[in-house]
Amino acid sequence: MSVSFTYASESDPGPYPFGPDTPIEGGSDRHAVVIDRGDCTLYELFAARWNGGNPTAGSGAVFHLTGSRANRLRPAGWTSADAAGLPIFAGLLRYEEVMAGSVDHAIRMTVGCAHDVYLWAARHAAGTTDRRCPPREARFRLRSSFAIGRFGPKVRVVLRAMKRYGLIVADNGSDWYFQGAVDPRWSYRFIDQLKRIPASAFVAVDERACRVRSGSAAFAYGPGCPAPSSGA
Repeated sequence: MSVSFTYASESDPGPYPFGPDTPIEGGSDRHAVVIDRGDCTLYELFAARWNGGNPTAGSGAVFHLTGSRANRLRPAGWTSADAAGLPIFAGLLRYEEVMAGSVDHAIRMTVGCAHDVYLWAARHAAGTTDRRCPPREARFRLRSSFAIGRFGPKVRVVLRAMKRYGLIVADNGSDWYFQGAVDPRWSYRFIDQLKRIPASAFVAVDERACRVRSGSAAFAYGPGCPAPSSGA
């Protein structure tokens, strides 16, 4: 389906697998996220509206999940369905991975104040000139010394991921607000435990030594970019 974009010059033209039954996030952002499992392609829209068969969106991005294009960055200065030009789905907590006991990726988060610059591997900035605010793609890891034994076993799965991979500033929103894919199986008890983690328990990470090459989102541990302990 062809989609008309407000920011067409920074959007992938598609077509997009978007229809009247495509779930759209509530609230002002109205994100729509669709995965074509047949060709392993991720489609994401911002401010998506079906409009009776004449769909529109603020912006749209297409990400290839396998092959040589899997780590390809968007052009410099391009947004995606979020303000950092990153894929949304890749940073969402998913119920299945938490229940399986392993979250092997960074988790996206929002901030109320972002500096109007971006770091690798982000491609787009939208914020303020206030340097006290973090830039897009700023990564914060949960301190290795933060004790997680008092939390439930499933919450510890998430906290170990926060220690190893961290949280990434991806979009505008509430401070330290990180997200999971919509799933009715999430419990209030699980979420309430995660709310107890203070911002002071995190430390900023310098990722420059982790970049494999310019123009690639590939992340490599090595000299200067050690893989931290995931914690107990």
